[in-house]
Amino acid sequence: MDYIKNLQQYITDVPSVVTLGKFDGVHEGHHLLMDEVRRRGREDGLQTIVFTFDVSPQNRLGVSHVKSIMTNRERFLCLEEMGLDTLIECPFTKEIQTMEAETFVRNILLEKLHAAAIVVGDDFRFGRGRAGDAAFLRRMADESSGAEAFSVCIIGKKKDQKTGREISSTWIREEIQAGNVEAAEELLGRPYFVLGEVVHGRQLGRTLQIPTINQIPPQEKLLPPNGVYFSRTRIEGQVWNGITNIGTKPTVDGSQVTAETHLFDCSSDLYGKEARVELLHYHRPERRFGSVEELKTHMEADIRAAQEYMEAATLPSQDFLTVKL
Repeated sequence: MDYIKNLQQYITDVPSVVTLGKFDGVHEGHHLLMDEVRRRGREDGLQTIVFTFDVSPQNRLGVSHVKSIMTNRERFLCLEEMGLDTLIECPFTKEIQTMEAETFVRNILLEKLHAAAIVVGDDFRFGRGRAGDAAFLRRMADESSGAEAFSVCIIGKKKDQKTGREISSTWIREEIQAGNVEAAEELLGRPYFVLGEVVHGRQLGRTLQIPTINQIPPQEKLLPPNGVYFSRTRIEGQVWNGITNIGTKPTVDGSQVTAETHLFDCSSDLYGKEARVELLHYHRPERRFGSVEELKTHMEADIRAAQEYMEAATLPSQDFLTVKL
């Protein structure tokens, strides 16, 4: 998948089908748009493009300050897994902020991206003052002709079958903040995960004979409540089950928030590698213990509980991946 972070880097005259949005979480509702984009790309021979921004427009404009379900890197990987051709992560510059909706369609979507088809959600808004919406796009498409002719497909919200509630990034944030990672997984269509480089910690885990890998989540990443989670970690095609502590490790540190994961039966040197840690189940809150020995006793109990959970759970097929229990 091509990853474009500057519109000037996108140079082609190949007709495309484009979908636009923030796509935070790339959740089940977003999948409807991606499915339509892939279908049009396949049937009409169009380049498939996802257009988004490098930061949330609401955050940049100070309208809101919510943290993201996904980092930009995590979003790219999820879209790449869906088999799309190009992700354009446009800088949310002053020029873009003040661009009129019609100008955006003509100069960006039609002239630059050569959009023959545009796919959006029914709540999509764009342009200066959010003046453009799905209906505006439809009117422009109806009036288009010749070389600038394009079509618009408007997709309604997907609803959860059990509750009837519309699936949204807002709902998923609520579940993550409550520690309901199983509920978040259902809405996302994949486990909620933390992606990041394995960095050096204090190496206390090796002293306790329970080695761990450490990640430092970026500030913009929405994390669940501090605590111990049963997890599955993917690194370079290998998969390990394990336990993950999200928090500040108050018994031995108590400062920076990290994701610290013990991988079952892993002796590999993983420093510097990119780890995808999927949180499967919330086990208990983070707490301060009276001693390192008491901490070890509780970690051993956490490991046993996680192993029992993994044995009882019906996990998704790993396909070509090797699961190490």
